[in-house]
Amino acid sequence: MATEHDEVDRIVGAWVTQRPDLDFSPLEVLSRVDRLSRHLDRARREAFRRSDLEPWEWDVLSALRRAGEPYQLSPKQLLQQTLVSSGTMTNRIDRLVGRRLVRREADPADGRSVLVTLTDDGKTRVDAAITRLVDAEAELLGVLSRADRERLAGLLRKLSLGFDS
Repeated sequence: MATEHDEVDRIVGAWVTQRPDLDFSPLEVLSRVDRLSRHLDRARREAFRRSDLEPWEWDVLSALRRAGEPYQLSPKQLLQQTLVSSGTMTNRIDRLVGRRLVRREADPADGRSVLVTLTDDGKTRVDAAITRLVDAEAELLGVLSRADRERLAGLLRKLSLGFDS
């Protein structure tokens, strides 16, 4: 049975010929991750576009949707989940309010604070986007069995834990 080769194999093979003194195994892994990331980015952008959302809008709306009913978070909680600056978040909330995808409400526990709440239209769009996203990602992983997906997810989790801590 012939082994299939991809572009990374060709690149690494050329480097091995030119620099046999180096270990190219990191390049074999991370170049593929980088290439897959570009395919994933395109698939995600298309899923969001089809739901009339920008990627940054998805970040905010999906955080609210994942919070569960009543689909609301404080701006501080949104900051923690989206990892943007306070000024950027304020701008994003303003723009989402303008599109009627979220609304600001007084926090009943603290009248000086505000909560950001997902509107029905925002919920409809984020639900459509996550359905499209899951379908697109499943298609990208279509050549892998369920066991391969689970093994790959475990390996990637192990690798990412070192960065997330």
